Amino acid sequence: MAFEPTPGKLIPDLTPAQEIVLLARTLWREGYDDHLAGHITYNLGDGTLLCNPWLLTWKEIRPRDIIRIDLEGNVVEGDWPAPLGIPLHLELHKVRPDVRVAMHNHPRFGTVWADMGEVPPAYDQSSALGGGDLTLVDEYDEAVNNSAAARTVVAAMGDADLALLAGHGVFVLGVSTRAVHQRAVALEIRCRNAWMVRAADGRRTSPLPTHWLERSRGSDGNGFVGFWESSVRAELRLAPDLLADPGEAD
Repeated sequence: MAFEPTPGKLIPDLTPAQEIVLLARTLWREGYDDHLAGHITYNLGDGTLLCNPWLLTWKEIRPRDIIRIDLEGNVVEGDWPAPLGIPLHLELHKVRPDVRVAMHNHPRFGTVWADMGEVPPAYDQSSALGGGDLTLVDEYDEAVNNSAAARTVVAAMGDADLALLAGHGVFVLGVSTRAVHQRAVALEIRCRNAWMVRAADGRRTSPLPTHWLERSRGSDGNGFVGFWESSVRAELRLAPDLLADPGEAD
């Protein structure tokens, strides 16, 4: 039976594994769809992380596919291997305990700006939702499936919440799945709209006012209640049995 929202309950109660699956599937529809690429980790706070597995795309994973790994990348629970680029997340979580959820992928427009080595202006409100500091990380000498290279990227990112990884893709962090979803959607909107402005000869040369950007930057990504929830409901309407236990209807 499809979930029906009420004013007091916009989405079903979700486990961390279900949140990862819904984050992956909703972001796939937002342009985070580079085939097998992409990793999402959820820090359980006990020295282990939940993450999506290698070999399955974001649009097809289900809660039963989510694996649990330790901070060395060893699978401690689950049937699938860990993603190849997981060292980026491992090194991040080792030094950033404030990050509950981390997401890396190669979205369409975010990757274009990363390829150009440039942070796009935020020209509109939707581009700034979710807050956080966005930085460019130009230290990409080796793929981040190498732990040393991953440490270099994490160090260069500092305390930023979002990063364009030059020649690679994006990295989005947050204190919750809701925050990462909001920030990731806004980042791709920002990158897409800024590209469109530039393609139109940059006729609008003024981004959002500084005071607006500063106010938005201070958000932890959890303030826009309803945005994440609406995306979750849309996904559950497309796959009503997505949250079913393995023994139930598939």
